[in-house]
Amino acid sequence: MAAKQGKANIVAIALIPLVMVLGNSMLVPVLPTMKSKLGLSEFQVSLTITVFSLAAGLIIPLVGYLSDRFGRKWIIVASLVIYGIGGILSGLAAWLIDNSYTWILIGRIIQGIGAAGTSPIAMALIGDVYSGAQESKALGIIESTNGLGKILSPIFGSLIALIVWFAVFFTFPILCFATAIFVWFGVKEKKKMKGKPLPQYLGDLKQIFKQKGKWLIPSFFVGAVGLFILFGVLFYLSDILEETFKIDGIIKGCILAIPLFGMVLTAYITGAKIKQNKPLIRKVMVIGLILLTSSMVAVSFFKQIVPMVGLLTLGSIGTGLLLPCLNTLITGAVDKAERGMITSLYGSVRFLGVAFGPPLFSWLMKISHQTVFFSMAGLSLLTLILAFFLIKPSKSNKGEPGKTKQLATLFKQREKVPTS
Repeated sequence: MAAKQGKANIVAIALIPLVMVLGNSMLVPVLPTMKSKLGLSEFQVSLTITVFSLAAGLIIPLVGYLSDRFGRKWIIVASLVIYGIGGILSGLAAWLIDNSYTWILIGRIIQGIGAAGTSPIAMALIGDVYSGAQESKALGIIESTNGLGKILSPIFGSLIALIVWFAVFFTFPILCFATAIFVWFGVKEKKKMKGKPLPQYLGDLKQIFKQKGKWLIPSFFVGAVGLFILFGVLFYLSDILEETFKIDGIIKGCILAIPLFGMVLTAYITGAKIKQNKPLIRKVMVIGLILLTSSMVAVSFFKQIVPMVGLLTLGSIGTGLLLPCLNTLITGAVDKAERGMITSLYGSVRFLGVAFGPPLFSWLMKISHQTVFFSMAGLSLLTLILAFFLIKPSKSNKGEPGKTKQLATLFKQREKVPTS
């Protein structure tokens, strides 16, 4: 019975990032059509991605605190409902209102607010429900479902757009409401922790960054850059497939899915293998960033579709090595009481990375192909240097400077708690 409940937990939790990622990825192949139908500029159409991610990034820290204080499941379900409502507003605006661009953006902002309480809180929930190797594996699974959403969403987005381009907005509420029901009935959350008053909570958070900020802050930055490059590249690839190569519809969606498939498969294998082995985690991160940097350098010399997609897939494999490692390090950095805030801060900077990818890529695209990818290679190289020299968490939380014997004992007890 416990095993069945454990499977129900992970399936329900895994659906959360799957739905969350559709908010941007399913819209990517539709953006060139939206640009044409509404008479928008490259920058204006990129804002439909940016406002969603920016709203999520700004709201996530608040949602993280609320999840620590009142429980994860309530926050996740309410967030999914808000997410769906935003999709309905954007869809109705595009369907019924002339000059609907502003209303579409408002709907996207509401969707972003809802998205704030999805994937980052799911990461914290996994940290509550699982421990040890099971935790790493579960985090790898949700990173994989996150990537699976990225694979399926360009294809689904292209398919749905065959009906009418704005039909994609109406897909969100269907998926969100269904997932909310599944999470409500399928996830058995452990006994809710007693929430801390906000001043004490912020004080504890300050102490965490004082002790671990030397590696935690660079980890946040590296994660944000990984998502910044990923969504910037998707935006760029979607545009040139349609504008340069005249490829649209299902074929376009399938091509966009190729690099993402490499990331998904790699993330799943990485999450299953790294466990809590921090020296191995660091090595895998460095290898992933070397692959990402190398691919950005190499693709700058090619404008043909086959080598471009192949090299971008290599970069996505690097991202697939990177993200599960960061998830494991950051989720395991703190105790349960502060986990929601930490994972939410991490989710926030990841969303901010996604937010700034498309508009900055749209600006770089006006200069040249090589400018785009040499810039990304330089940024990726910077994260490689940071990961190599600064992301060095201790081999165990028991060895953190300033930890008391009592805290070490509590950590041991927590590791021994059987998982669902």
